[in-house]
Order: sequence, then C-alpha cells, then structure tokens
Amino acid sequence: MIRVLLADDETMIRAGVKAILTTDPGIEVVAEAGDGHEAVELARLHRPDVVLLDIRMPRLDGLGAAEELRRAAPDCSVVMLTTFSEDAYIARALGSGVSGFLLKSGDPRELVAGVRAAAEGAAFLSPGVARRVIDTLGGERLSRTAEARARLEPLTGREREVVSLVGAGHSNAEIAARLFVVEGTVKAHVSAVLARLDLRNRVQLAILAYEAGLVAESPDA
Repeated sequence: MIRVLLADDETMIRAGVKAILTTDPGIEVVAEAGDGHEAVELARLHRPDVVLLDIRMPRLDGLGAAEELRRAAPDCSVVMLTTFSEDAYIARALGSGVSGFLLKSGDPRELVAGVRAAAEGAAFLSPGVARRVIDTLGGERLSRTAEARARLEPLTGREREVVSLVGAGHSNAEIAARLFVVEGTVKAHVSAVLARLDLRNRVQLAILAYEAGLVAESPDA
C-alpha cells in the first residue's frame, strides 16, 4: 500500500485529488494538510511514502515545505502539484530535489501514475511540464552538455547504462530487468553515482543524464 499525504489550501482540490487517488486500491491517503507547515508536521507523524504538495500555499509554500521535508522526512518522495503559469517555481523545485510534477489540469491517470512512480523511486513529469522543462533546458543545452559530460566522465560503462535508464524514467526494478541484474545491484549503482557526483536524488541525476545526451543513447528514450 502506497501511503500518501496531500497538501493543498483549497478544500475542493484536495477532495478531487483524493477521490482520484483512492480509485487505485494500492493507494491510501493517510493525511491532508492545508498549508506547508501542517504538511511537514503531518509527514513527521504519519511517515508517508509520497507527499503531494501544492506549490502556492499560505504560511509555507510548496517549495519551502519540500525543503523542510528533506530534513524532517527524508525517506518520503515529494511530488508538486502545479499549473502552466508557474515555470519559475518548476525550475526552483527541480533544483531542490523533488521527485516530480503533476499538472492540476492534467489527465487523472497521470496523477495515479505519478504517485506510483515516486513511490518506486522514479521521477515523473506530466507531459506538459516535461515539454516546458525541455524547452527551458534547450536554450542552455550547448554549454551545459559539455559540462554534464565532463561530470559523467569518471563513471564506468555499466554506471552510464544505469544513469541513462534513470534519465529515461525507469524504476530500479525496471532497470534491473533490462540489465539482467538484481534490484539491489541497481540501487547500489544509483547510490554510488549520486554520492560521487554530489547529487541529491534521481531527479537531479535524470536532468544531468539529459544534459549529457545519455537519454538519447538509451534504446527506450
């Protein structure tokens, strides 16, 4: 069972998101919060697997709450609920290490898929958000590609394979199946790469893989 904490200051939005999530028998909404401070406190109490955070909330917004959750509940994955008009927030949150972005106006199936992906340790971006992130990165791509490739240079061939599959959005279990190894081996590779490259989580690793062009090298990209 995937345990979810939902934080949004609009009661109707929370009700709608909860209704969608609970259509999946493998997802349970264990707590609801109306602002970022309450979300952090409830995360400490309930220890959810995934926290869904609205970006704009009173007292403490989603970005601030995500930073607090990294210290208060480091084992939970954070997914942001956003709208098309919040590009600046998207860029900041990616830098702070959230696991994904979901559009409030998106397909309900994306919501369930995003929560499941985050719970499995994968990154997830709604297609509309992904397009905007790629467009933003595209303007800086030439200079950033060289820098990203230089950072990945010390990795072994197998580590580069793992990084490319992380960049393509695969979970540890999926990567293990594709590389014919056990899941623990994949976890060890990912942990070692994150430590060596001084990255916080898989989202930052996926962005680095994209910037270096490794995602294009993946047969599943």
